[in-house]
Amino acid sequence: MLSQLLFFLCTAVAAVNAQVGPAVFAHVIWQTEIGVAQEAAIDGFVLNIGTPLAGTTQTQISNAFTAAAAQPGGFKLLFSFDYLGGSDGAWAATDVESVLSQYASNAAYYKANGQPLVSTFEGTSNTGDWSGISSSVPGGIYFMPDWTSLGPNGIGQYSDIIQGAFSWDMWPHGPNNSTDDVDKSWQSALSGKSYMMGVSPWFYTNLPGYHKAWVWRGDDTWHLRWMEVLDVKPQFVEIVTWNDYGESHYINDIDEAGIPSDNEGNSAATYVNGYDHSGWRSLLPYYIALYKGNSAPAIDEEIIQYWYRLAPAASGSAGDVTGNDCPSSVNIAPTTDSTCYPIDQILEDAVFFTALVESLPATITFQIGNEDPESIPATQVGLNHFSRSFTGKTGNVTVGIERNGSPVASGTGPAIMDSWPNGVAIYNAWVGSASSANATKRRRDLRQRKRSGRLSNQN
Repeated sequence: MLSQLLFFLCTAVAAVNAQVGPAVFAHVIWQTEIGVAQEAAIDGFVLNIGTPLAGTTQTQISNAFTAAAAQPGGFKLLFSFDYLGGSDGAWAATDVESVLSQYASNAAYYKANGQPLVSTFEGTSNTGDWSGISSSVPGGIYFMPDWTSLGPNGIGQYSDIIQGAFSWDMWPHGPNNSTDDVDKSWQSALSGKSYMMGVSPWFYTNLPGYHKAWVWRGDDTWHLRWMEVLDVKPQFVEIVTWNDYGESHYINDIDEAGIPSDNEGNSAATYVNGYDHSGWRSLLPYYIALYKGNSAPAIDEEIIQYWYRLAPAASGSAGDVTGNDCPSSVNIAPTTDSTCYPIDQILEDAVFFTALVESLPATITFQIGNEDPESIPATQVGLNHFSRSFTGKTGNVTVGIERNGSPVASGTGPAIMDSWPNGVAIYNAWVGSASSANATKRRRDLRQRKRSGRLSNQN
């Protein structure tokens, strides 16, 4: 049976390439990215690449593999060929063969059952290319395309050329919470072949020049989706995404060079800058250890992770943004067929928080502004997930973990507002995290400052 590994989808390769400049600088960027991902217990990056191959994409692929080879810890890379996002259209089979001939045998390329694992973003008009592509690689490839547009009922006709499949269907439909029903349908349709399950925390985009301006329900999805992973038990998990700032599902630190603008001059920076998502990485080592293991892993530090939007969903002007990717003057993609919903039905006005506790009793504390604080008993060792409405409440959000009346970890996020100052709504989330390790460091730093102060007073 295949070992269970976790992959990140690094979707902004070409966009970053065009802006990072000198190759040596790009090389340093890749090493930094890989190091941050390894700290979150990530096994590798899926490099989502669109046409054309020549130029910055080709250069950055080389930089990525050079950095992965130099980084200790066995970090891996694999390709997802994007058939919809390239400026030169769909991939030509000869170009795919060229990329794989150069990198499939690389020690840093991830192998499944000894074969290089290869994926796609769609490409259902080019299904006939893949038998030849696989034959061009010595020993063949382990092919797991994302042909989500076919649906589970349509994938079976290609069972002779695939070793599995990846589904892009990882966000809730309409004003509903996440379920794993679709994942189980894919597993059933694959009849024992490998399944790569997608996990994503959010989806909000407002780039009209790219014909995309919508929001899907995020809310509890980050935690719920990981619980669904434990239920489905897929062979692979792909997190969407590491650095797609334009669609607001990034979990990397914000990198100004990677924030896209559309061809009408609209920049995602208006809804990305100030909306840190790095806190979503804090619980990944625990989620991943649960996924890979047969028992609950040891808890080295207690963590509280929390996220929320900064104003009610009904406040401010939505502009071109729709609830769901439903047809509009902007959302005109051929696959756009979702039902429109009011945005305040899609999104819940709530703060979402997950606490990882080492032992009981433990209490989760929660407060918005000057409202009365709330104490919530943790019900189990491990993960405890909650949400609390912010309807009618404003002010900074403070969450924490306490035990026997003593603080273990505490964090404070930016203020929730009753309306947007400029009248324009932003549906991105702000994400924070605090840990017992951070609290211990703060106490140690405070003691050090006090000691330094006493020494100064004596001189």
